[in-house]
Amino acid sequence: MLPAVLALWLLSLRDAHLDQMDDLGLLQVLPVTFWAALALLALGFCAALTDRRTPHGCYAAYVLALIGLIHATPPLLYSELRYAWAWKHVAVIDAMIRHNGEVPDAAGLGIYNQWPGFFQFNAMLLRAAGLESPLGYALWAQVLVNVAMLGPLLLIYRSVTTNRRLIWGAVWIYYSCSWVGQDYFAPQAFTFLLYATVIGLVLRQLPSSAIPNRGASPRGWPPGRFILLLVIEAAIVTSHQLTPLMLISALLLLSLPRRNRQVVLPALAGAFTLNLAWYASVARPYVSKHLGDFVSAITRPEANVWSGLNRLAEAAPSQVVVAWIDRGLSGGIFLLAAVACVVHSWTRRTPLPLLVVSPLPLALINAYGGEMVFRAYMFALPAAAFLVASLLVPPVGHLRARTPVVYVALLAMLGGLVFGYYSKEAMNRFFSGEVAATRYVTTRTPTGSLIISVTFAAPGLEMHYDRHERAEITEESLATKQLLAKDPLAGLQPLLRRAGDKPAYVLLTRAQNADIQLNGAMPPDFMRRLNSALSKAPGFTSVYRNADAIVYRFRPPPEGNSG
Repeated sequence: MLPAVLALWLLSLRDAHLDQMDDLGLLQVLPVTFWAALALLALGFCAALTDRRTPHGCYAAYVLALIGLIHATPPLLYSELRYAWAWKHVAVIDAMIRHNGEVPDAAGLGIYNQWPGFFQFNAMLLRAAGLESPLGYALWAQVLVNVAMLGPLLLIYRSVTTNRRLIWGAVWIYYSCSWVGQDYFAPQAFTFLLYATVIGLVLRQLPSSAIPNRGASPRGWPPGRFILLLVIEAAIVTSHQLTPLMLISALLLLSLPRRNRQVVLPALAGAFTLNLAWYASVARPYVSKHLGDFVSAITRPEANVWSGLNRLAEAAPSQVVVAWIDRGLSGGIFLLAAVACVVHSWTRRTPLPLLVVSPLPLALINAYGGEMVFRAYMFALPAAAFLVASLLVPPVGHLRARTPVVYVALLAMLGGLVFGYYSKEAMNRFFSGEVAATRYVTTRTPTGSLIISVTFAAPGLEMHYDRHERAEITEESLATKQLLAKDPLAGLQPLLRRAGDKPAYVLLTRAQNADIQLNGAMPPDFMRRLNSALSKAPGFTSVYRNADAIVYRFRPPPEGNSG
């Protein structure tokens, strides 16, 4: 089936009419041949599971094909890097290179000096390869990250069982349910990959008494492997705020069974000491500034959980449906994992149930900007996927009788994945005209100019950010946004005054309009009314325009000029 799947997939890319994309993103424009390829791929994988003699290479080919279908489709269809955050990280790397490793604190981005590992690593790669920008490989970051993630997943699952069907069933379920979308060009993707590697190394080193159905393994840490572990932990600690805490929480729970402590406690001590030392030195400015917020968040566990689940009031109806599908998928995975622990007693003797619940304490004590509950799901998923696989793919016996049930379950997971992964592409995808307009306002405008955007959905607004001031309408106060919604020109005046005697530029793009339509931060017709008002207002001049974006310049009148 695999050649047929690949042929259908590649043929489907010719018939994807991206100009018809609306509030459900790629779901609306991918042709039926794409969905047929995905359904056939899942059917082929189910067929492989029915035969206990299926080799590892066959399973690996199906999983790589799944990664290709899901993650290579956008970069094959798009000409530009997707996700505004990915563009921001490209800008930070550019700033580090231009300033010899330091990120200027303009616009508050000095925080990246306190967790610079990911950015310094990429800057080193660029210098070694003689490249000017990471844009070339950042476009393919999601494919590369997911392919690389296969190694740690196999390390984790092979530490628990030698059953091929169970191992690869868990791998497939992981990739079918990883809808959170934190695998783009970002420190989170980099450190999550390292986190899974640490967990895999720790599980591999646990004594055989800690994991049933596994042969004898050495106790304690060989010096070389432990040094490798500390290096990986150091890379995590220096690259991201959240991942070290998730790692400490996971290792802390893994150390609860006494039989694990000889292996887990040294790893835990290393992670805790490195993180504490980093907080006390390089990251001290951020920790000191936000310590009060962190302490306050601990007292509001229910608010932390609901902060990420409670933001649908202004969203488009289609996005409300998508949100509930994603929540249903996440809840279903946790429910099936719990059922697996009840039905199969041997799973309770593995470390995996502890790894499933390890992110939950952090979800109770911090909201992480409303994202913590989703990050908790992401960190729990590798272990939860194995437990679900143990329920759907029994390690012994024949699978043929339950193949229809397994196939329907896998299709349902893939359905939830594509809704979460593809439904916001109208704002995540950028046209070349938007990139050109953003490059104009960041490189062709006078130093010190104020650049005003409606939302964050613009490609590369942070490039050369140390030369400009920035304002984002959707991040303004509620009173300012209400005034803008009522009268765009009047509401814009407080923002324009920040420019002083410098020129101000207003950037309007297609993706920003899509962002408003999907998330509802401003009224649906706001961009149209703002564009209409600026085109007629005195002092505003259109200085750059194409089919996807327009830039207006505002120059304050000279003092004493009433015109």
